[in-house]
Amino acid sequence: MKRTPSLGPALYLVGMMLIGLYFTFAAVQGDYGVFRRAEVEAEARGLEKELASLRGEVARMENLTRRLSDDFLDLDLLDARAREVLGMIRADEIVIR
Repeated sequence: MKRTPSLGPALYLVGMMLIGLYFTFAAVQGDYGVFRRAEVEAEARGLEKELASLRGEVARMENLTRRLSDDFLDLDLLDARAREVLGMIRADEIVIR
């Protein structure tokens, strides 16, 4: 009596290989995969640089605001701002356009 090979174990093996391939693909390419993690980390580094730049800009603006406040008035800065914003000049200056 010859016994024909059973198809069940072969289908089981192929099924397990397909499931393994699916999970491998999902681990690399999926929403939470390796490539997505690298993209998120690169974006985070870019945002950290932008945050540092914005913090520097805020510190500069706070310094200018403090220098123009009533408690600490920088007359040179006030003069420069009046010239820039209001277009004012001193009486002893000549404007050349």
